[in-house]
Amino acid sequence: MKLDVIKLDGGKAGSINLNEALFGLEPRVDILHRVVRWQRNNAQAGTHKVKTRSEVSYSTKKIYRQKGTGGARHGARSAPIFRGGGVYKGPTPRSHGHDLPKKVRALGLKHALSAKAKAGELVVIDAAVSDGKTSALAKAVANLGWKRALIIDGAAVNENFAQAARNIEGLDILPTMGANVFDILKRDTLVITKAGLEALEARLK
Repeated sequence: MKLDVIKLDGGKAGSINLNEALFGLEPRVDILHRVVRWQRNNAQAGTHKVKTRSEVSYSTKKIYRQKGTGGARHGARSAPIFRGGGVYKGPTPRSHGHDLPKKVRALGLKHALSAKAKAGELVVIDAAVSDGKTSALAKAVANLGWKRALIIDGAAVNENFAQAARNIEGLDILPTMGANVFDILKRDTLVITKAGLEALEARLK
């Protein structure tokens, strides 16, 4: 697959052949779903907690006599049936994460890249460099028509570019090792630098 390479100012910078093993697959929704679900579950805090019957602050004294009241038999105000009582089998802190084979994770990233390429939402730029000025980068991004874009750079992100992109709404930048299925699918446009392409091929070979 051949794709034009552009500069941040919109000018052309030649063309590049994309690796079919990364960008030429037929996207599979089931694999993408598995990887996104794995990501979101691992990101979930799992700190939800309620007080059980033994943790609520109530006296353990029997609330009224056993017989003769015409009501049900109760021993403590902390029973789950009462307002303010302990919760029965409520949520407790736990991990929501689960395992996913490395091969499936790598395959999910390949299918996410292929999905963007197939939809025509993939852009390759020469390099992601900037003088650190947000206004200049924001103008360039607006001229290119990127509203919700993810930029994937090489092993490290240019510090000035990251600083300039920090306050631009809808623009994210990640190094190659940070590239993931959820962030790629979440954005309308996927922008990869030439260094990012090389690093992705090395990572997913």
